[in-house]
Amino acid sequence: MDYISLLEQEGALLKGHFLLASGLHSDKYIEKFRILENPKSLEPFIQKMVELSPKVDWVIGPTLGGAIIAFELARVLGVRSAYSERNGEGRVLRRGFNIKEKDSILIVDDILTTGGSITDAIVSIEKGKILGAVVMIDRSVDDIDFGIPLYSVLHYPINNYKPENCPLCREDIPLTKRGGGRGYGTR
Repeated sequence: MDYISLLEQEGALLKGHFLLASGLHSDKYIEKFRILENPKSLEPFIQKMVELSPKVDWVIGPTLGGAIIAFELARVLGVRSAYSERNGEGRVLRRGFNIKEKDSILIVDDILTTGGSITDAIVSIEKGKILGAVVMIDRSVDDIDFGIPLYSVLHYPINNYKPENCPLCREDIPLTKRGGGRGYGTR
């Protein structure tokens, strides 16, 4: 599967000067909701996640994008789904999800840049055993160690810049903030 072509076809791969949720700047942005809004476009990513995933009892996703993917992957795997939602600066599992000590867990997320969402999701899980994490797209340049196996459908490194070292800022290219939620500039 040519995932890059799929991203381009769906208008999900953007070029410019972007402020990421991590606070970093980048010359490329992956608008995951162009994939998530179309189940047929998400399907190849889910199929690959099924291949990469260990056998688990729960699939847990952080934030909105991760929760959508977690739900769909859990549906295909025939297991339960939960989501880790914001709570101050971190995340928490609310809503009475009945995860037991013996349950195995897979964390699922959409786009990996710095790993903040996955780290927060790991911290939010109080019961069960986390067997790994799988992401739709790993755009990180450096390896990130979560202490659990990490799998990605597409590894597509994209340069990120601290605002004070951003060449796009020095060129006076207008900065665009896409996405939602709070946290911009805090991670």
